[in-house]
Amino acid sequence: MTVQDWFEKRKEAQIQRRALEAKMEIEPNPDLWTQCVHCNAQLLKKDLEDNDMVCPVCDYHFRVNARKRIEQLFDDGSFEELFQEIKPTDPLEFVDTESYKDRLTKAQEKTGLDDAVITGIGTIEGHKVATAVMDFDFMGGSMGSVVGEKVTRIMEKAIEQRLPVLAVTSSGGARMQESALSLMQMAKTSCACARLDEAGLLYINLITDPTFGGVTASFGTLGDIIVAEQGARVGFAGRRVIEQTIRQKLPSDFQTAEYLMKYGQVDVVSARKDLKATLANILAMHE
Repeated sequence: MTVQDWFEKRKEAQIQRRALEAKMEIEPNPDLWTQCVHCNAQLLKKDLEDNDMVCPVCDYHFRVNARKRIEQLFDDGSFEELFQEIKPTDPLEFVDTESYKDRLTKAQEKTGLDDAVITGIGTIEGHKVATAVMDFDFMGGSMGSVVGEKVTRIMEKAIEQRLPVLAVTSSGGARMQESALSLMQMAKTSCACARLDEAGLLYINLITDPTFGGVTASFGTLGDIIVAEQGARVGFAGRRVIEQTIRQKLPSDFQTAEYLMKYGQVDVVSARKDLKATLANILAMHE
């Protein structure tokens, strides 16, 4: 991109932002409007939703939950959810500022999910695929025993039916309330990935914002092809922890999808509007 192109793009974004702000003659209604956390533009929630939760001014990709992600990626009516019977328990009777049971109840009421992943089988532009889709809204997408079990089972189902697997990750890491039981899921899901490989089946990772900790260190980055959504942050430890450890300032784009692409750690960086077509092309090439 030339300097002139950059200025033209910036000018166009400013014009769009002023046009959007001009629509607001009164104090914005929070039920109708939301503010972009990146460019501060005031956006109609309906316009944002119609644009797949991507800011029309600056192209910032808002986080979306697992149900919305399935709606965006899979053909209408094709997704069949599996393993809904697997539900979380509190084997350690863990309590910090509140009990783990209470935290689970609140997360379930907030999201309508039993835990932080939805697993099932559906089609993407006609290509059948087994999938696990994580939800950051459920306790930060943390991986506990249920997430590990459901991810493992969907991979076993894929082996049984000879299907490719798509894992859509969004997680802060392991779930501290399950202690070592949570950490064991890293080994468990990694072994399931190895069995997929031995069976000669395609495994695709779709990394969305944010993907950190134990998920990154296990099934989240073991795919044959790793696709990252535009702007997604990916890593093991957080930026602040790394800077404090090495006592150095990291690059501004450190741990972004684009940064990892530059150094060969992901294969594709895709805008949200292109994700379905990108995945369909990958699936078609490997049929």
